[in-house]
Amino acid sequence: MEERQEIEGLIKGEDGIDRCWWHAGHVDYMAYHDLEWGQPVGDDRRLFEKICLEGFQAGLSWLTILRKRESFRSAMAEFDFTHLAEFGESDIVRLLGNADIIRHRKKIESAINNARRALDLRDEFGSLATYFWQFEPAANERPDRMTKSVLVANPTTAHSTALSKDLKKRGWSFVGPTTIYAFMQAMGLVNDHVEGCFRRAELEAERRAFVRPT
Repeated sequence: MEERQEIEGLIKGEDGIDRCWWHAGHVDYMAYHDLEWGQPVGDDRRLFEKICLEGFQAGLSWLTILRKRESFRSAMAEFDFTHLAEFGESDIVRLLGNADIIRHRKKIESAINNARRALDLRDEFGSLATYFWQFEPAANERPDRMTKSVLVANPTTAHSTALSKDLKKRGWSFVGPTTIYAFMQAMGLVNDHVEGCFRRAELEAERRAFVRPT
């Protein structure tokens, strides 16, 4: 049974519920899996926060970032990109001295730069949500069955590559295709919970009910 579950990409919890394998039994990661990952998001601040944190994750694990998320929020104006766009060198120095976040100058500078670019996107499209959701793939462009092997074999998609290229053209940084696909998975632009995970069917219903921003 354990071998079958691993092949299918499922872990059965102590509560008897099958979940995607990647939470690996960590309580905080499991909560993120159950309550956040894959839920469709139309809130600009949350979308901007996630794309920034995915940039900070580059070369690290998401669990590391997740456990520092509240510190990031406190240090970076709650990811309100209107305020973050005003950060200058003194703020960068302050952030580099904050041991509770990832102290990487280029990633910090990227978050501030991207906040400024986010203002441009909002001016052009009315909201970040309107911009990002136009890159949602159609149902017939998705795999017939979502399994661990499919996910592992496809760290990027044509849609994440297109979004990455467009963001780079607009001056964003730390937005490569893999980073952007992780963002799309987390924000519900796709439902990548594997077959058999209890959240997959729930999120399919949420995605049907979600009103796409226009």
